[in-house]
Amino acid sequence: MPQNDIVNKNIVSQRDVFLLIIFKVVLCIFVLAGYYVIMKILAIDPGYERVGVAMLKKTASGSGGEKLIYSDCFKTSAKLAFTERLYLIGEEIERIIKKYKPKAFAIEKLYFNTNQKTATMVSEARGVFIYIALKNKLKIFEYTPLQIKAAVCGDGRGDKKQIITMVKKLIKINKLIKYDDEYDAIAVGIACFASERNF
Repeated sequence: MPQNDIVNKNIVSQRDVFLLIIFKVVLCIFVLAGYYVIMKILAIDPGYERVGVAMLKKTASGSGGEKLIYSDCFKTSAKLAFTERLYLIGEEIERIIKKYKPKAFAIEKLYFNTNQKTATMVSEARGVFIYIALKNKLKIFEYTPLQIKAAVCGDGRGDKKQIITMVKKLIKINKLIKYDDEYDAIAVGIACFASERNF
């Protein structure tokens, strides 16, 4: 066999090995990227006077556990017209979505108590939140209070104090939380991660 043919075959063989190595490296990067992709949830405890908000994240692998990125209790003044309060809570939720870029949106389903007027107004607030989430192409998840308590406390009969205690055990919170609404929003996010595998 001519010397040139041997040299050319060696060059081709080395090139094939090099391309194979590159392919395997790129494949590994894609696999790891998919494995460790960050899933973010915006969780809401709905209201119009006080809105509990929490942004949680975890990796698709679940290896890092849930982490609290941000939480707050957004308040509106009772001196404002109800329609203006709806506008303000909508603006705040949209601001948070733009800043943190979640992939999913979790919200508590309304529990109708004896105060029908309050329930109606909270229903309207929920409508604002869901509209903003859909407008920003987030996947919507809704949970009843019973489902949230079961996910956080292991029992659907857990009270407010038990929920707060369990939330503190399940996720690290590096701040002082004043209002229960904020804990409730974090609990909604925990329930979403416990219930949903893929967004």
